[in-house]
Amino acid sequence: MPESVQKLGLIFGLLTAIALVVRMLPRVDMGHSDAFRRRRVMNWVPLGLAYAFLYFGRYNLSAIAGELDKAGILAKSVFNEIDGYGAWVYGIAFLINGPLTDRFGGRLTMIVATAGSALVNAGMAWAVGQAGPGDGDELKTRLLVLNCVNMYFQSFGAVSIVKVNAPWFHVRERGVLGGLFGILISLGLYFSYDWSLGLAKAFSFDMAFWVPSVVLVGCVLSTIFLVRDSPAHAGFSDFDTGDASSGQQAALSFGEVTRRMFSQRVIWIIVGIEFCSGFLRQAVMKQYRLYARAVGEGESLVYENWGLLLCIAGITGGVFAGFISDHVFGSRRGPVASVLYGGLLLGTVGAFFTLGHPALGWSVVFMSLCVIGVHGMLSGTASMDFGGSKNAGLVTGIIDGFVYLGTGTQALLYAYTLPTGEAAKDPLNWSVWPGSMLPVAAVGLVLCATIWNARPKKHNAH
Repeated sequence: MPESVQKLGLIFGLLTAIALVVRMLPRVDMGHSDAFRRRRVMNWVPLGLAYAFLYFGRYNLSAIAGELDKAGILAKSVFNEIDGYGAWVYGIAFLINGPLTDRFGGRLTMIVATAGSALVNAGMAWAVGQAGPGDGDELKTRLLVLNCVNMYFQSFGAVSIVKVNAPWFHVRERGVLGGLFGILISLGLYFSYDWSLGLAKAFSFDMAFWVPSVVLVGCVLSTIFLVRDSPAHAGFSDFDTGDASSGQQAALSFGEVTRRMFSQRVIWIIVGIEFCSGFLRQAVMKQYRLYARAVGEGESLVYENWGLLLCIAGITGGVFAGFISDHVFGSRRGPVASVLYGGLLLGTVGAFFTLGHPALGWSVVFMSLCVIGVHGMLSGTASMDFGGSKNAGLVTGIIDGFVYLGTGTQALLYAYTLPTGEAAKDPLNWSVWPGSMLPVAAVGLVLCATIWNARPKKHNAH
């Protein structure tokens, strides 16, 4: 796929440029040795790539949903139903997988995540490969079950990466880490949307699942050989990360962590913001291509390069968010989320008034830039700050669980409200799509403004 290779080269060129710029920025000096920094890079790069490729094995069904609908194999309303149930499984699974990650460590649970998703993707490849026109009901049942199982394994991904990274990074270094989290999401979205669609078009629908399955097996091996749960496990000394678990001697029980979390007003607000983020993120990423295909914009620049544009937007948003968090707002996450939610609201208004116009595509790309930045700051960084490194699995699980409750809500809402058949060809009939996002973006912005000055409080060991 020469065109895909060219796109990949463009992305890595962008990443190289960003790396050079970040290297020239003033460093937050925490006294780490050069050897420690090198080993930390060796730790988070394979871990981060495993997380990115989990996206490859999660959004591939979304990437080819429009093509399955066009081929008469799976209607878009059925896809949204499958996606909605899967998202809720993902969200609820955090209540189980968060404590498991705190108990057994993020390295082991990342191995479980990648191995489990690899196996389920192979099953989805078989299910899609066996299906044809007229097999919609049977395929729906198979994909509904397999997608829910996949989402269970996938839910280990976010808690695992946060759990492993928390002991390796001080609070003052985590803004940039949140930016890296956004970059990893963006790379995963690129592979999901552009490579999955390209594989489906060039070969067959099942290849959109076989290839991620094989790649995830590679991630299992790299995690086993290179990733370690903490500096101490890699031959270095652990250090005080300055987060909410500083001074805490061991991980707390599920009940104690939950009680402490929800006794903090800021946590209630963060989970509310992340519910809104989950709704908006997937309303953009999963519904745009369905809209474009339905109204006759399936050959547009944005549609054909959706994964590439999401990747570039996400990288830009992640780097912007990380930089201003650590270097402008003193490692506070609230101001960053507020700025980005302001952009989300503007983008949603723009999408509403550009239905049927090519400019809509660029509005939703801009919204992706903003929402990936927010998600990196809150799920990828604030969860470590306010939960602490010792409780990072459970806290990230609870916060990210609300993201996917928002995701499930939008999927089931749109499953029953988006136009179908001939009505779907008229862009004006899609007004419910951006119209539903407007109040969610407004509520998210108000909530972000209320945590402008929030900072983590250290645990009192006495």
